[in-house]
Amino acid sequence: MTLTRNPELSHLAEADILAAAAAGRGEAVAVVHEEVALDPRRLRRAKKAYTVRAFAKVTREEGTEGYHLVRGAAVAPNPGDLVLARIVEIGHHKRLEAHNSRRRHLFVGDEIVVAYGHRYAPDQFLAEVPPNLDVTNLVAAGGLAGRVIEQHADTDIATQIEPIGLIADAEGVVNLRRHSPAAVRSWQQALEEIQALPQRPRMVVVFGSSMNSGKTTSAGCLVNGLGNAGLDVAAGKATGTGAGNDAGLFRDAGASTVLDFTDFGLASTFQLTLPEVKDTVFSVFAELAQTGAEVVVVEIADGIYQGETAHLVQDDDFRELVDAVVFACGEALSAAAGSALLEQANLPLRAITGRLTSSPLITREAQAVTTAPVIGTFDLCVPEVARSVIGL
Repeated sequence: MTLTRNPELSHLAEADILAAAAAGRGEAVAVVHEEVALDPRRLRRAKKAYTVRAFAKVTREEGTEGYHLVRGAAVAPNPGDLVLARIVEIGHHKRLEAHNSRRRHLFVGDEIVVAYGHRYAPDQFLAEVPPNLDVTNLVAAGGLAGRVIEQHADTDIATQIEPIGLIADAEGVVNLRRHSPAAVRSWQQALEEIQALPQRPRMVVVFGSSMNSGKTTSAGCLVNGLGNAGLDVAAGKATGTGAGNDAGLFRDAGASTVLDFTDFGLASTFQLTLPEVKDTVFSVFAELAQTGAEVVVVEIADGIYQGETAHLVQDDDFRELVDAVVFACGEALSAAAGSALLEQANLPLRAITGRLTSSPLITREAQAVTTAPVIGTFDLCVPEVARSVIGL
């Protein structure tokens, strides 16, 4: 195979020189590193995911000229790097969530722009950023490229994608952080920003027992109830995997401002270090608090036993930040275990809600084994209920 490279884009690395020498001797070599032009029309026509919406906005406003692809055996993607990829085989994810949250149908041969990222989803996939640009998977509809390590038994195989190359320009490979509207700062700086406000909003956190325990719906109903009570509410999601549905629900519920971790340049928060998770969570709170909202409601993804979330629950500084906690779960046992864990951590648990409240029987079981009130998810839309939950 001939080593191809555009000399105007960058200089040959040592590995490239050795590969070129081997090619000159007639030996078969793989492309180690190459940078090739990216046709503006090709980039414009590619389907762009929710996670890369800030980049999509830039290209809509400034055009798609000036980009190229970086690829080769020596190229290793980082979390948040943008990749142009081709759909090879349709699996679990048959549609790609666009910047406006419309689910665009996928077809074999489609070219998409997504971001590399790790994923932790007990009901779907455990996935990691691969060490190369080999064929990999689409592991989230919001636009996450990663290599599946494990999956739920009831989940179809992941959609397979072929990376064509990392998207780059004169500044280098484009990462989500490049165009993100907000920035992660140290938790200390974020806390100082909150403390400097003339009026500190009430800070509310929604935890859950697991994925699909009703966290997002509960948070949305609480936002709606507080808005119905005449309060200005800002809402967000501080951890998880990039997806637009949650943010869309918060907007529809009446939140004046909505942000999630993707607005801070993160495709997902799985496998961030514990200090990075803390910085991210505090940054989301600070950004929302500075909008002038009277209440900030933030959802934390996955369950309270998930690694990063479990450490957050036990963090002293996080405990001081939070004014009220809502816990969403699916059955009485989760309600009992989860409320005990949160109360042992001295977090201000104000209500238990979520999927379990769909059943009057389970609701009564849960109330019998917990001290916090068990409140129907949609009862949170009632102004008096919502105000009582946050301690007003």
